[in-house]
Amino acid sequence: MKKVLILGAGLVVKPIVTFLLEHNYKVTVASRTKSKADAMIKGHPNGTALGWTTDDEVTMEQMIAEHDLTVSLLPYTFHVKVAKLCIKHGKDMVTTSYVKPEMQALDEEAKKAGIIILNEIGLDPGIDHMSAMRIIDNVHDKNGKIEEFHSLCGALPAPDNADNPFKYKFSWSPKGVVMAGNNDGKYLKKGNEVYVPTEDLFKDTFTVDFPEVGRLEVYPNRDSIQYIDIYGIPETKTMFRGTFRFPGWCETLDAMKKLKLITYDKMNLCQMTYADLVAALIDAENASDIEKKAAEYLQIEPASHAINALGWLGIFDSKPMNRHEDSPFEVTSDLMIEKMKLAPEEKDMVALQHVFLASYPDGKKEVIKSRMLDFGSPATDTSVARTVALPAAIGVKMILEGKITIKGVYRPVLPEIYNPVLDELENIGIKMIEEFGLDVTENI
Repeated sequence: MKKVLILGAGLVVKPIVTFLLEHNYKVTVASRTKSKADAMIKGHPNGTALGWTTDDEVTMEQMIAEHDLTVSLLPYTFHVKVAKLCIKHGKDMVTTSYVKPEMQALDEEAKKAGIIILNEIGLDPGIDHMSAMRIIDNVHDKNGKIEEFHSLCGALPAPDNADNPFKYKFSWSPKGVVMAGNNDGKYLKKGNEVYVPTEDLFKDTFTVDFPEVGRLEVYPNRDSIQYIDIYGIPETKTMFRGTFRFPGWCETLDAMKKLKLITYDKMNLCQMTYADLVAALIDAENASDIEKKAAEYLQIEPASHAINALGWLGIFDSKPMNRHEDSPFEVTSDLMIEKMKLAPEEKDMVALQHVFLASYPDGKKEVIKSRMLDFGSPATDTSVARTVALPAAIGVKMILEGKITIKGVYRPVLPEIYNPVLDELENIGIKMIEEFGLDVTENI
């Protein structure tokens, strides 16, 4: 019986544990909090839960050496360390995280070790890559060209549960969601490179109507231009990857950024209230009428959506923060986590949509759309956990069954990977709906 090591027991890990146990693999879950791993194993005879911390590299190496494959669901900063140990011991590896340059640099070593390090096989990145490549390869097989490509994805509360001013609740890494607000953006539009500095990230937005959901806002997701090479579409004039949010999020996050509420600089916060923090960040004399002062600083109306949302969050409260030295990011993200958790009885959803403009040698053009809408179940797993973990689980199974034989550092952009993974996802209810032959007016 093949043995799989899973490092980490965070919010998206349970479905991969369940899947692999159901498919008759021995599974070890190693986590700082052993009780979380125990809850995922549920006493299954083929499951083992271990208490382990990332600073214990001796145990990590021993665990990797004793298993056939390692799945790293740790924070991305640990993946290269895990990968080097997998190379050392000739063990395959799977992650759902982006390929950083340090990971890509291990390609030759992985090939020499005879292993695959399969990255970006989650949701975003993951299902987005695979579903995009299925369309791109289809167009190229007909000698067509991809002239424009928009890829949009968001993990959100289901519409009925989007009941706070942010229209958002956390169903995955909470700090990561807020941290993403400090990214900048870069994309190609009609042949021109567009760079969006972090201070303008939530100003560069547009809206789309998503079937069964309604109007969603989109803002740029990091560097889209690198995906021209990753997807093999040098002919494209537009390459845009964006993040979906309900209306209200972008306006509010833009105000938070202007108020410096998600900066990482440490400050002395002793004996300060939340209102005092805002006053210090905008150089106000004191915290009286802080909502009005913040609105004036932002040059918006005190009754605006952003001010109301921040008021609901509690950032203007004259309540002690009970902190010493800390950053505004930690203060604000902790408030958001406290007030914006997805409750056990609530549903989350994942919305993913690709929109292509394709052209062909006979002069014909078509818009192609590929979309997925998936809802979590309070009784089982969140949608974001399912859509991140299950592609990785299927990838693990394919590697251990010898159905993926390539060696080196890869993303799931090859047909021998993406076709069987997408087919198996469809069998378990995670399905892309594809529409071909749409009029060019359907383009974004």
